Amino acid sequence: MGLQEMMLEKGRAANIAADAMAIVSTKVKNEALNKMADALEENSTIILDANKADIDAARKKGVKKSYIDRLMLDEKRIAGMADGLRQAAALPDPVGEEDYGTMRPNGLEIRRIRVPLGVVGIIYEARPNVTSDAAGLCIKSGNAVILRGGSEAINSNKAIIGLLQEAAYASGIPEGAIQLVEVTDREAVQVMLRMNQYLDVIIPRGGAGLIKTVVENSSVPVIETGTGVCHTFVDESADISMAVNIAVNAKTSRPSVCNAMETLLVHKAAAREFLPRLAAVMKDKECELRGCQRSREIVPDMLMASEEDWSTEYGDLILSVKVVDDVNEAIAHINRYNTGHSEAIVTNSLKNARIFQRRVNAAAVYINASTRFTDGCEFGFGAEIGISTQKLHARGPMGLTALTSTKYLIDGDGQIR
Repeated sequence: MGLQEMMLEKGRAANIAADAMAIVSTKVKNEALNKMADALEENSTIILDANKADIDAARKKGVKKSYIDRLMLDEKRIAGMADGLRQAAALPDPVGEEDYGTMRPNGLEIRRIRVPLGVVGIIYEARPNVTSDAAGLCIKSGNAVILRGGSEAINSNKAIIGLLQEAAYASGIPEGAIQLVEVTDREAVQVMLRMNQYLDVIIPRGGAGLIKTVVENSSVPVIETGTGVCHTFVDESADISMAVNIAVNAKTSRPSVCNAMETLLVHKAAAREFLPRLAAVMKDKECELRGCQRSREIVPDMLMASEEDWSTEYGDLILSVKVVDDVNEAIAHINRYNTGHSEAIVTNSLKNARIFQRRVNAAAVYINASTRFTDGCEFGFGAEIGISTQKLHARGPMGLTALTSTKYLIDGDGQIR
């Protein structure tokens, strides 16, 4: 079977499964999710052996440390994947939920309910935990899913998906509802982007290059996610100790993820006290600083930032730094260079805080907190399918509700128009 026929066969099977998934009971879905969680934990050695093969291959290629971190699994991360599935099981089922109802003067009763999207295609890189999170959320929201992970995680993804499929299908989930594209040929992605007759939506998760490729080449509707050029602005009234703690957390707690800070903006009145303190901590964290001219006058050890730095998602221990005159300049810089993900202000001025929240164009806008909180679990949604950085059909962390659409149900007794 050729690659295209193989992909179309997966699409046909997913399409059939999606029809059946739409009427699977909440009880069956929850039982399946819990069994899937158990399967991951009980067979963790299978997953870790497969992941080791992926890690060894990545190291031979000489990839950077932050990339290895995204790829690596351990017992704790597998337990986290299992917990994500159990959290999905514990959440309310959005399918069938009524969010609008009216009785028209002519006697028509109109209700709006939530229904699954259908078949969801997910194209992603590196992180094998996405395999579990995506499968779990799609099952709970009544969707079938076709997953295409990166070649660097192929062994991990095969091991995870095999365990999930076995547990799910044994629990009553229709066969074909969870599928993995097991070939690493990039042509498989191009075929997937044209499978309009079988896929209802494609969600890319990964770097800017992957997302750009999907958005520009897909004839299937796309929900754009992931790219995170996130900023923190330290205002003139900020508590300096708080600002240092927030900035260090936002950049260094896990620099490879999309909600990590990439650019730090500092009010000119706070810069002389704040920047030396920040630089000292960042040096201990081995984080490279690239600053504007005004920043380098205060901390000469900084490298000179280029224009390209302001729009770069480093995914690494690198931070660009810029001194600005006021909150308005900070907002203008953010709205020019950001990707619509997560932005933060550290301030004791309620006026500036509200101005910042109203005018910054992003899915999540924080006052006195780290951008690292933009996450489905932290927002109370359970595991997430991704962080949408667009304005249609969902924005921000995408939980179960974001994986559904709506349907109008109209009851009449002979009305004509």
